[in-house]
Amino acid sequence: MLNVTPEPIEARRIRVRGVVQGVGFRPFVYRLAVERKLHGWVLNDEAGVEIHVQGPAEAIGRFALAVRNECPPAARVIDLECRPVELLDADAFRILESRHGEAPTTRMSPDLAVCEACLAEMFDEGDRRHGYAYINCTHCGPRYSIIHHLPYDRAATTMADWAMCPRCRGEYDDPVDRRFHAQPTACPECGPAYRFEVWADPGEGEEGGQQTDAVARAARALADGRIVAVKGIGGYHLACDAGNADAVERLRARKFRKEKPFALMVRDPDEARRLVELTGAHQELLGSAARPIVLARARVELPGVAPDTDELGLMLPYAPLHDLLFACGAPSPLVMTSANRSSEPIAYRDDDARERLAGIADAALVGERPIARRVDDSVVAVRSREPLMIRRSRGYAPGTVARLPGGRPILALGADLKNTIALVVDGEVVVSPYIGDLGDLESNRAFEETVRDLLAMYEVGGRDLVVVHDLHPQFESTRLAGGLACRERVAVQHHEAHVASVLAEHDRLDEHVVGVALDGTGWGRDGTIWGFEFFTGSVREGFQRQSWLQPVAMPGGDAAARYPLQAAAAFFGEDAGIDFRQPPFGFGERFFLGRQLVAKNVRCHTSTSAGRLFDAAAAVLGFDREVSFEGQAAIWLEHTAGVASSLPLDFGVLDGCRLLRQVVDARLADRPIAEIASAFHAAIAREIAARAAGLAQEQRLETVVVSGGVFQNRLLLALVERELAERAGLRLLRNVAVPPNDGGIALGQAALARFGSA
Repeated sequence: MLNVTPEPIEARRIRVRGVVQGVGFRPFVYRLAVERKLHGWVLNDEAGVEIHVQGPAEAIGRFALAVRNECPPAARVIDLECRPVELLDADAFRILESRHGEAPTTRMSPDLAVCEACLAEMFDEGDRRHGYAYINCTHCGPRYSIIHHLPYDRAATTMADWAMCPRCRGEYDDPVDRRFHAQPTACPECGPAYRFEVWADPGEGEEGGQQTDAVARAARALADGRIVAVKGIGGYHLACDAGNADAVERLRARKFRKEKPFALMVRDPDEARRLVELTGAHQELLGSAARPIVLARARVELPGVAPDTDELGLMLPYAPLHDLLFACGAPSPLVMTSANRSSEPIAYRDDDARERLAGIADAALVGERPIARRVDDSVVAVRSREPLMIRRSRGYAPGTVARLPGGRPILALGADLKNTIALVVDGEVVVSPYIGDLGDLESNRAFEETVRDLLAMYEVGGRDLVVVHDLHPQFESTRLAGGLACRERVAVQHHEAHVASVLAEHDRLDEHVVGVALDGTGWGRDGTIWGFEFFTGSVREGFQRQSWLQPVAMPGGDAAARYPLQAAAAFFGEDAGIDFRQPPFGFGERFFLGRQLVAKNVRCHTSTSAGRLFDAAAAVLGFDREVSFEGQAAIWLEHTAGVASSLPLDFGVLDGCRLLRQVVDARLADRPIAEIASAFHAAIAREIAARAAGLAQEQRLETVVVSGGVFQNRLLLALVERELAERAGLRLLRNVAVPPNDGGIALGQAALARFGSA
């Protein structure tokens, strides 16, 4: 008889870090171990997932590779450590209860779009979850929006008050079931439900009966042209029929949202293709688990939905409720906009929604499951076949966007517009969901809630905390920083943070680059307002300002951002020799008031703002009204630009006055406005590329970094990319994981503070 010597049994302890909780990771590990006849256990703790595995060395090696490379779709393994340990008395492989102890460092999973398996069950008339709007499994459903604290267990979520029925408990406890330890697991028998409330006419009462009746009634209200507040994953939406111009106009009037585009939700990808031009990159984003709002060129015009723009923002259904609404006859597309009045944070608590939205919505579809924290929809564009994040929130946040060297925890508070915050724990930079524009009571409360929430989630105290804020002394975030308990406070220059955010997310902390930052306003190191800046340097060693737009006296401070005519006054003195009251200009009093302020040097600030330069060009070309949302005039200018122009505009030595005078001359010569707008963009792109290339050559650098809100401009970015591509050896880097606008500032602040190069 042949004697086979059994392979020696060894033991390994495996530590897995990343997005590994709430995504079916433990049952995945369990199945891998059972298939390979390995023994041991797996559990969640504050750092991620810990595995003890015993068996032949070769089998353990294959197991560890599979853990890293074959994980569930929603999981993301960032780091896996495997070390030898002593053998334990184990005769099987088990899933153990979560362990609590040290401060959490694990990554939280964002909320995930409903999966195809759950949709199939929801529409199966024979399934016990047929028509159930809270259906979910380990591959989909809410995560961050329902978590109170880590580790991610049901008792730590807003589902704690719903005890599972025996059948749900059986699925939850079965390691081979896809609902194994899916914390929001529920069904119509034991879980939360939706109800329909009429707000416009209280005499109509509430909808009773089955949940599907409430959804059907909401769908009928939408089809009838009513405005309905719909409670989703991270807050309420205000919904109406996008094809009903009267309903859209009523929503604009009630929400005080004059012209800012509305987001749309469409029934399916076919409907999306009917409305917009979709590339492969667009389609991939639309169908991803994050399900963001995706900006794409419009094929059709929907009156009142997106005035003065050639793009529409679309998203596919991501909560089971959305699919049920369409199945019950809701029109497609639907306007699905954040439920708030203009500039306020999104409503997410039921009592707050009733108070704040009662004058806007005619009715509401209210879900019983509480939302632990508000999460807006994410917004993504596509530039050069790659994503460009406009607003990073649901589906992406909170999430780690970069790694920094270890050290004390850092809380970076971002800027005042498009605010997000970042927390650095154990070297991982976690960026919060979008908070919004600070400055009013509700927005400041949302900011403070997010700060408290993130610090509590990761159990970070003030004794070791480094708080980082913008250099601007009058920013609301700077003021709020003063009220936080911390070890140290650090101020970071706004535009340096923009450049640093790109290098941090691309893990190029030591690389010396040319940095180009274009945005509206940022407090400069010399006490003036910056906004069109060229730097050289690195995150580790800091940045040096090398070149900038020739400064002008900007009249009226923030008012110049609201009134493009007032911004234009900074570039045209009273001796300009042009009668701007006459055609083709016909400027209003805002322009002449601005000129008086400049002449008397009253309420003027020295400024190099790129944003105000674009606003001034828009005013000269016809946008002479007050903006109703940030960047509106510049967006209008971009979408006004036609095909490539042969008009030879000259930017000079970053001379905005010179460039705008040529725009005026072209207008007086009756050149087409679209041609002038194109030439304006081209002149700026040429000068950016030439100046960046010159600095790169002087300092023997190979990389140009661009960031700042102006680089959301599709035309300008494409022109700069093309100009730089024609200059051999230069590589262009831009933001991908975080927005180039102020939503990415917190990442750059954290990176510069880590190296003390602020």
